Amino acid sequence: MSRFLKLSYFTLVFIFLYLPIFIIIVYSFNNANFSALWHGATWKWYRLLFSDSAILSVTGNSLVVGILAATFATVIGTLGAVALFKYHFFGRKLLHGLIFILIIVPDLVFGISLLVLYSTLHIHLGFWTLLLAHVTFCIPFVMVTVYARLKDTNKHLFEAARDLGATELTVFWRIILPLMVPAIMSGWLLSFSLSLDDVIISFFVTGPSFQILPLYIYSLVHVGVTPEVNALVSLTFVATVTIVLTAYYFLRKQHAKMG
Repeated sequence: MSRFLKLSYFTLVFIFLYLPIFIIIVYSFNNANFSALWHGATWKWYRLLFSDSAILSVTGNSLVVGILAATFATVIGTLGAVALFKYHFFGRKLLHGLIFILIIVPDLVFGISLLVLYSTLHIHLGFWTLLLAHVTFCIPFVMVTVYARLKDTNKHLFEAARDLGATELTVFWRIILPLMVPAIMSGWLLSFSLSLDDVIISFFVTGPSFQILPLYIYSLVHVGVTPEVNALVSLTFVATVTIVLTAYYFLRKQHAKMG
């Protein structure tokens, strides 16, 4: 009975989470402009998406910002996690606590704070302000991910390498970095996903000269949820699942090599 209740609970949870996505995907093939009724299947909305220059432009902008933000955040966050793990300095615990505070701070507060900062410094809102904002809020997630991986490693490996004459740089490149590869990949993918689907912070720190996909979808929804919007969201979901599965494959492969 207990097993049946657990299975029923998890089934209901997954239905609640994935049923809306399934409905969006189904209605992205609906042959009607504004209707909740089914009027037959069509690929028309997907053909319109790939022929819409505006959508292709904002999608390219989102990919560029996401890749750059994830890359910069991963480099900075990885180095920060290594510093927190290896070195003991004044304010280390305080810095570690501030990282978690940045993670739980509401996006609204973060976005308005950056907007006030940019306005005070008279910085024009656009691509660079958006990229800097995305790098900033992605760094804590990378640091937490990589730091957790480092905490699970055997510190005696580093001490043995130093006893054998390895320099700090050699220890980092030959021992620490290979051990962190799964965590670094996870941090990069997490940062890319956070950057790709961010709406609130992007709303405050980007200007009219630079548009990204989440804000473009948000503006389309004000007119109404059309099959074209459903198709766009469906493609985004499929792309995200593909990235996650690909990353999972490489992570499993990495773990198999390490095992």
